[in-house]
This record gives sequence, structure tokens and C-alpha cells, in this order.
Amino acid sequence: MIRLTLRSLRAEALRMLLSALAIVLGVAFVAGTMIFVDGMQAGAYERAGTFDRHTDLGVYPAGREVLPPALIDRVRTVDGVAAAAGELTNTAGIVGADGRPVLGFTMLVAVPTEDALRSYDLVAGRLPDRAGEVVLDAPTAAEQGFGLGAAVRIGATGGAARPYTLVGTVDVAGTVRDVGGPFVGLVGSDALALTGERGYGRIMVAARPGVDVAALTERVRAVAGAEATVKSRQQILDEAVEAAVRNMRQFRMLLLIFVGVAIVVAGFVIANTFAIVLAQRTRRTALLRLIGATRAQVFRSTLLESAVLGLVASALGVLLGVALAAGLRLLLPHLDVPVTGGLTVTGSTVLTGLLLGTGLTVCAALLPAWRGTRIAPVAALTDAAVQPSQGAGRFRLSVGAVVLAAGIAALAGAASAGQLVLVAAGGVLAFFGIVLFGPVLVPALARVFGWPVRLVLGATGELAVANTVRNPRRVAATATALVIGIGLVSAFMVGARSTKDGIERSVDAQIGTDFVVNGIGQNLPAALVGELAARPELGVVHEQRRTVVDDVEIRAAHPALVGRTLSGVLAGYAERVGPGQVLVHRELAQARGWQVGSSVTVRGTSLRVAAVVTDDTATGGVPAGHVIDLSDEDFAALFPAQRGYLAEIDPASGVRPEQARDAIIAVLGRYPTVNLMDQGAYKKMLTGTVDMLLALVTALLALAVVIALVGVANTLSLSVAERTRENAVLRAVGLTRARMRAVLAVEAVLMALVGAVLGIGLGTGVSASTMALLDRLGGDFHVVLPLGQLGLTLGIAVLAALLASVLPARRALSRPVVEALSDQ
Repeated sequence: MIRLTLRSLRAEALRMLLSALAIVLGVAFVAGTMIFVDGMQAGAYERAGTFDRHTDLGVYPAGREVLPPALIDRVRTVDGVAAAAGELTNTAGIVGADGRPVLGFTMLVAVPTEDALRSYDLVAGRLPDRAGEVVLDAPTAAEQGFGLGAAVRIGATGGAARPYTLVGTVDVAGTVRDVGGPFVGLVGSDALALTGERGYGRIMVAARPGVDVAALTERVRAVAGAEATVKSRQQILDEAVEAAVRNMRQFRMLLLIFVGVAIVVAGFVIANTFAIVLAQRTRRTALLRLIGATRAQVFRSTLLESAVLGLVASALGVLLGVALAAGLRLLLPHLDVPVTGGLTVTGSTVLTGLLLGTGLTVCAALLPAWRGTRIAPVAALTDAAVQPSQGAGRFRLSVGAVVLAAGIAALAGAASAGQLVLVAAGGVLAFFGIVLFGPVLVPALARVFGWPVRLVLGATGELAVANTVRNPRRVAATATALVIGIGLVSAFMVGARSTKDGIERSVDAQIGTDFVVNGIGQNLPAALVGELAARPELGVVHEQRRTVVDDVEIRAAHPALVGRTLSGVLAGYAERVGPGQVLVHRELAQARGWQVGSSVTVRGTSLRVAAVVTDDTATGGVPAGHVIDLSDEDFAALFPAQRGYLAEIDPASGVRPEQARDAIIAVLGRYPTVNLMDQGAYKKMLTGTVDMLLALVTALLALAVVIALVGVANTLSLSVAERTRENAVLRAVGLTRARMRAVLAVEAVLMALVGAVLGIGLGTGVSASTMALLDRLGGDFHVVLPLGQLGLTLGIAVLAALLASVLPARRALSRPVVEALSDQ
């Protein structure tokens, strides 16, 4: 039986080719992910230790936020210490050669002045030795045209830019200092002064040659005291590597979720392939039983065939995975994503790929193999082997209908119940309902979608639709594989578009000006708003500031802008908010018994209620509606240290927007940690992450869709082989080659169209349920269908199905009619 099985596998290798391709792609995704992440982990020590090459000990805060500069002097006096220097990391901004801020997240670092602790790789010049000197990363210096000796203006939290002399450039690519933007290195005193920090994040210590590091550690620990922790070089590296590895493990888990989707789709394709192939072998299987083969032998023979196919395809998948990992490593640097380490192919990765692919193939073949052994030997003498109209049992269809209905009910009721878990459960149940009820649902939809085809193509269309629905289980399994991938893609598309629409509506409601100035990763500098307000070209300048006092949110308000977020004014006049006059929101007014004219005390200052209002914007950290709006002047007087991250600006009356923009830019040139945008750019900034996430998810799920379309081609190819004589008869009675191609093309399109429509419907339902839940929980989210993207997805599925029909059609037409008629 083993020799017979292997001979049969060789003879039908072409039939199994597309099925093997599904395994190859699935295993390649798994192996490529593991190889790429393992390579990054292997380079973690090198990346973590780049700036600790000369660090023997590190002193870190324990009971405090930062380490005071005076502690560095005490550590330097410890016997055995060769050098000690403080290090801090923060954000900053650079004013470019054109007077505008250099874009990108800028990292500022205090660079040691002691030679024994310097670990930076110089490209040109030297590292800073004294106050007033700076080093930049080489790419930023080159892009801005800064030469050695040039004056570079640097700004940080809360202050205007200061000039520093460029004394060198460094290479930080691929290190922990490489965050995708510029790098700035200053001496410790300058870094403290620029950032306003009161101390350092850690103290680096270099030991004298020959000193016992363990004993030195104890001496430094005694000097540092209980509010500091002393770590050895190995501890520093281990913790840095553990943090990096933990992040990479999370990244790998995220990728493996999408890998799992691709593997499930591949399982559907493989199971369907074996079901078709074994159905076509029914006569051969029964003959083997007649000449003495037992049911167990036939079953084991099928599993052996699946194991061999899975092993070979898995080996090819591992090889392709290596190529995918190499390609990803070459691609990411071009997308400004830092990558360290090489490719690491471990034995566990290879074994995992082989076992996964082989196990998946064998498991997918179990049910078709068991069904194949249930055919009685007498079937060899009849036409029962063909079984063209095999459907599903009543029990399966009944369970499928119940599960599908339960899934739809869960999605519909998730918002009312306020439970996110119902959304996930509803999506899973709806999918399994489609799987179980598919033998009825899929053919019915195929007939509906095939109606215009029958009208246009006549008998050819009738034949194509009949061929599509002749085996309900087969077409259902093929279409269901597409439902998974396209369903998830559609869910993310609809969710992303709905989320973006909600964000844009929120911006329209909360931002009522032409321009927005926001801090890059930090609050606005204290003096900035005052300088902007002093410009005659600018009319409204309002810094969004808020704080919480005794479970009440206190917000700064501007009379010209306050009405934009209000849904109603219950009493008084909202535009009267100003010095000494406040707005009180309805819920707080009811709780405190306040009304228009009532006296309100905030931080010991008596203010008067100008209006009682309602507001639909959500408040965080306080009871709903417990909000007081103060004028900008009152807020600044009561909370002078409270800053905001965003300011709204409108041109003065009669001033063109271009003039107002120039006035703003003139002020911002001194504040490189601040960015200027109009409303459209601000919306784009807020929604950019959504677009990036959608692109990533779509790219990851594309593999599942490709595998499912491979399944369409596979099913069609095997069906062509099954209908060799039937197709020959059709050609003999006058069906032209063009019409034969049309029949097969329509079959492929109908299978793909049904799968895509069901997938889009399922994905839209999941997203609609999620948006309804978020809206109920306090957001402003509604379902918005990206019809263009969904239509493009549908069009790609149809086009791919047409391409998938080319090879089966070529095979159907390649054999002469007489030879095909004699096929057994």
C-alpha cells in the first residue's frame, strides 16, 4: 500500500499542486515571521550595549524621579571610580536652516564629557566638551546643511530655542537612540537647563583598571543611599535586552494572529482539495477494497499521502520563509524603520514549520479520508462515485441556521448590553454559522448572482450556474475560505473609515478656528501663547487648558469659541463668559443648586455664573457634566502652571489666512517643539495612525485572501478533471472554445463573488456592532461605509477569480475531443 500510495501521489502531483501552494504560503508566513523576529532578538544585546560599552556600573533612581547632580560628585570620590557622568534622555526640537522646525521626533541626550565613558561613533568633528556645544546625527546635519562650527538653535520643553555650536556629527542608526527622527547631544548642564529637569535619569560609572567591580558596587551603593539602585553592566544589558525581547515577542504574537488566519484558510483549501480528489477516486478505492485492501489500509494510505504532501510543501514553505524574512529586512530600512540583527534560522523554527504544515495537511485530510472509506465496494460497479449533488445533512443545516442566527443576534445586541465580548462572540458565531449553513446559503446566492449571467449568456450562463451549484458542499467550502480573509479586511476597512469620520466630526466640534498649534509630544511653551496673542495679524488665540479640582473639571474658554461644543444653553448667555463670569454645566448646577447669577468659588476666588449649559463632549476622570468653563484670563490667574498641548488661532478681522500663517510661523521659529497645522492637516495627523494600521492589517491579511483565491483555482481545476468526458461531450455537440472558457470563468467568478459578498457582509456587521457599542459608551461613532474600498476589494476578488480560471480552461481545452471522450 505504501508503494501504491507514493505512486499515486506522483501520478496526481499536478492535481495537488495548488493545494501544496496553500501550504507553502501558510508555512512561509510562519517561518518568515519567526526567522525575522529571532534575528532581531539575536541583535538585541548589540543594540542594547551600544552606549554602555565602557559602563561598568549604573546608578538608577529608586525612591525618587531623578538623581540630583550633586550625587555625581559624590560617586566620583568613591575609591576605584575612574569616571562618573549623568545621563538623561528627553525630547527636543531643532530649528532648520530655513528657520522652520525640523520635522520628526527629536531625541535629546546628555553626552558624557569623560573620555572613559564616551561610546558614540563619530562621523565628523568631536563630541561636546563644554556648555554651548552640540552634536547632531549625521543625516540631519547633512539634510539641513549644517557644517561644523555652525550655530544650531535647539529648543525643549517649555522654552524658546537657544543657539549652540555644532562640533561634531555621530552615527546612531540602528541603536536605541535611533527613534526615526533627529538626534541631539549636549553636555549635562546644557541638557538640564534646556529641558528644565532637576536631575539625571541615571549615572554611568567606569571602574579603574584592576578594581574588583563587586566591591566597587558595594562602595557606590553606600554612597548612593537607599533612594538609588546600583546595577552591574550585565544587569543593565539583561534588562535592556529583556525589554527589547518582550516588545519583539508581542510583535511576533501580533503577526502570528494573522498567520493563524492564513493557516485556517489554508486548512479549508486543503480539506476541500482532498474531499474532491477522494471523491474522484471513489471507483479506484472501491476496486482496491474488492481485491483485498481493508478499510484501515485505505484510510492510512490517504493519511500517508497527505503527510508526504504536507512535508514537501512545508519544506518549500520554510525556504520561502527565509526569503520573506530577508526581503522584510531589506524593505523596512527604506520605510525608516530601524532594524538590527541578521537572519537567524534555528532548528526550532524549521521543525515548527515542518510540523505545522504537515500536521495541518494531515488534519485537513482526516474527514475526507474517513468519508472515503465509508463507500461500499459495490460502488465500483455503479456511477455512485461521481456524487455530483452531494449536499449537507439536516442536522448540520439546522445547527448552522441556529448558530448563524445567534451570531447575528449577538452583533445586534452588543451595543444594548454594552459588552465588547458580544461583538467578538457574534463575529465568530456568524462565521461558523456561514460554514455550517453554507451548503444552502452559498448555492442560493450563486443562483441569485448568476441570474443576470443567464440573461446575458443564455444557455452558456445556465450551464455555468448549474455547474457552480451542482455540489453544494464543495462550492460552500471554497467560498467560505474567502469569507475569513475578506471578512477581516472589510471589518478593518469599515472600522477605520468610521473611526476617522468620528475623529473628524470631533475636530469639527471642538476646533473652531482656521489654525491649530500643538506641542510635539509635550505641552506648549509657557510664553508662546502670549507672543501669538500680541501679533496684530491674529484675532483669536486660545490655549486649550484644563485641570480637575474636587471632582470638577475646570476648563479655559474663549467667548468666540465657547459655543462650538455646546449642545444647548439652558439659562443665561454663553457668550458672556469672561473675567469673573463662568459657564456651569447642567449636571453640576443641579448637584450644587447653582443658577444664573449664583456665586461660584474656585481656588478661593469668587466667580459668577453667566449661563447653565449642556455639552455632549465626554469628560474624563470626573462625573458626567461636572464642568466649569472659565475665561482664559481667569484660568491663567488661578492655574498659572497648568499648560495645554494645543492652541486655536483665527486671523484678525480683515487679515488674509496667508498673512496670519506667516505671523504664526514668525513666532514658532523660536519654538521648534511646536507644530502649526490647519484643520485639514490636524485631522490628517489624528487619523494618520488609523490609515497606517489599516494598511498594515490589509497587507498581513492579503496572504489569507491569496490562499483563498488559490482555493478557487484549485476547486475549478479539480472540477475540470472530474468533468473531462462531460466537457468533451459539450464540445462535440458544438460548444465553442470561447464559450467553454466563459463557463469556467463564470464558475470562478460566482464562487469568488459569493465568498467576497459574505465576507464584506460579515465584516461590515462586526464593525457596525463595534461602532454602535463605542457610541453608546460615550463616543461619537457611526458606521460609515467606504464604498470605494469595498468595491475595490470586490473587484480584485472577481479579477483574481477570472485569472484563476485561465489554467483550468487551458487544461479543459488542451485534450482532443476524441481522447477526452475515452477518458475513464
